[in-house]
Amino acid sequence: MSLDDDIALLARAPLIGLIDRDGLRLLAFAADKRRLRQGEALFRKDDRADCGFVVAEGAIGLDVEGGKPVTVARPGDLIGAAALFAETRRPATATAREPASVIRLTRPLMRRVLEEYPRAAAGMHAILAAELEGLAQDLMRVRAKLG
Repeated sequence: MSLDDDIALLARAPLIGLIDRDGLRLLAFAADKRRLRQGEALFRKDDRADCGFVVAEGAIGLDVEGGKPVTVARPGDLIGAAALFAETRRPATATAREPASVIRLTRPLMRRVLEEYPRAAAGMHAILAAELEGLAQDLMRVRAKLG
């Protein structure tokens, strides 16, 4: 893939797409790329998470319990968004369901881009805050049902 292809792919990814073209260019240029064979693990459940991945080609299954994937990430999908912002552990195992490639975005790289593009940072903050609020409301509903 060319640099322009990588920029276009990153622009489609959730959260990452909030960054303007110059910031996406910086991400695309500085990011690592990794190819995976079918069946190869990208990471395993409970591994330390120090980066996020944007799927460039193929499909990556995310499996929590060692069985059927809970979800399948495809080109343009972001895997491990939380790891872009905070130290965490992987909640699932990610395995290539077919030959695949990913763009690896490290936390220091994301921090650098967000410092240089504060409007994107503010947009990401708003989205993440809304998702967290929704999760809190869902948990309160579950708590109320359990009595």
